[in-house]
Amino acid sequence: MATTRLDPIDRKILAELQADGRMTNVELAKRVGISAPPCLRRVRTLEESGYIKGYHADVDARELGFEVQVFASVGLVSQAESDLSAFEEKCRGWPLVRECHMLNGEVDFILKCVAPDLSTFQQFLTRDLTAAENVASVKTSLVIRGAKDDPGVPFEVLEERLARDA
Repeated sequence: MATTRLDPIDRKILAELQADGRMTNVELAKRVGISAPPCLRRVRTLEESGYIKGYHADVDARELGFEVQVFASVGLVSQAESDLSAFEEKCRGWPLVRECHMLNGEVDFILKCVAPDLSTFQQFLTRDLTAAENVASVKTSLVIRGAKDDPGVPFEVLEERLARDA
């Protein structure tokens, strides 16, 4: 398990940064109970090791005029690795597609899309997504409202499991 390489301070650093990635190193060090220089070294090591993939602002899509959010379930004609990779690459080039996940089950991919309005999404759907090579089916679900959107992982569950397994 990858978390065995992380000590409790590393996990606390990750949990604190996941909750607030803008805090200063001094504040972070205070929260995790170590001084600033070793805290900064640990953060850099966590970044270099791939535990921290990046930092970003959580912007409000609707405040910026993106009123439409849609989940699209996509079935492909072929599930050969080259075809799966080609579809993933195509998704990376579509600005309205914000997330793309390959699934096991009835559909091959689920896409999270945003658009300023329904007609913009409809144009993307008919001109790009359903017309894309190897796409057999697309079923869409319009989001009415979101009840939860927590990024990252639940560190409290990780800590409970580690305590139980210790």
